[in-house]
Amino acid sequence: AVEAGGGLQSIQSFSSSATYTKPSGINKIKVYITGAGGGGGSSNANAQHHSGSGGAGGGTAIEILDATSISTVTVTIGASGTAGAAGGSAGGHGGTSSFGSYCSATGGDGGHFGGSIGGDMIGGIGSGGNLNLKGNSPQGGTDGNHANTAGVGGGSFWGGAGFGPHNGNGNAGVNGGGGGGGNTATAAEKSGGAGGAGFCVVEEYK
Repeated sequence: AVEAGGGLQSIQSFSSSATYTKPSGINKIKVYITGAGGGGGSSNANAQHHSGSGGAGGGTAIEILDATSISTVTVTIGASGTAGAAGGSAGGHGGTSSFGSYCSATGGDGGHFGGSIGGDMIGGIGSGGNLNLKGNSPQGGTDGNHANTAGVGGGSFWGGAGFGPHNGNGNAGVNGGGGGGGNTATAAEKSGGAGGAGFCVVEEYK
């Protein structure tokens, strides 16, 4: 049975780097730390209607910590993978997130530009947690088909993948999800979408 006043007391979340401060009376914390998503690739520079791949999702570490000796912890949130610029550019790799020295998670690979293969992009991975989870790989790009959409990004533990529209710039990811690829059905090249920045959630228990 749960003692009176015990159990989950509060939750803090971080979408940018900051300092975690433990509230009074908290004895245990459960940390979720997620790396950033990779950016989506752009449509192909030769204007042959190739579509970019999505970016891969960031990894996640989940760790339960005895917090009796913890007062503050530096939370580092990985930067979004940059969007592949219009004109045949790959997306940038997502940054690594960490909760002090306790646990961390790497970001996902950036997507290739038009005609790429989804399996080439690898999701990030958690490290130091009780559970270390890998982010999803994205959907690959397409090759010379006017009607297709672009590649969808890979999701993180939180989902958050961006989609790749038809004849448009890729949609940005959130919460460690990869950005979508860019698709063009005309001669006008399209960019990929940025990956989602890393994310951290801390559950606080008595």
